[in-house]
Amino acid sequence: MAQRKSKPKERQIGKKQAAKKPLINPRYKSMFWTVVIILILLIFFIINNMRSVPSHGPYPPNYNSSTQPKPDTAIDPRLQMNTHQPGK
Repeated sequence: MAQRKSKPKERQIGKKQAAKKPLINPRYKSMFWTVVIILILLIFFIINNMRSVPSHGPYPPNYNSSTQPKPDTAIDPRLQMNTHQPGK
């Protein structure tokens, strides 16, 4: 009978796995993720500001505007900046 020529196999001791090449160079990995996060935040910011502002809805139940305190708009005249006077 004919004998097959076979290459002797090297005996493996332990499990050796081939080193995997990373998809992104580790040197630029953090910069890549920083840019990705900034782009995602920018897209969300743009989408959020493109929507129209909802109109004012109805008041809550049992709301009575006459019993609510009015804002205090009295400002001491010495502190007021009167920018509408001509000549000064």
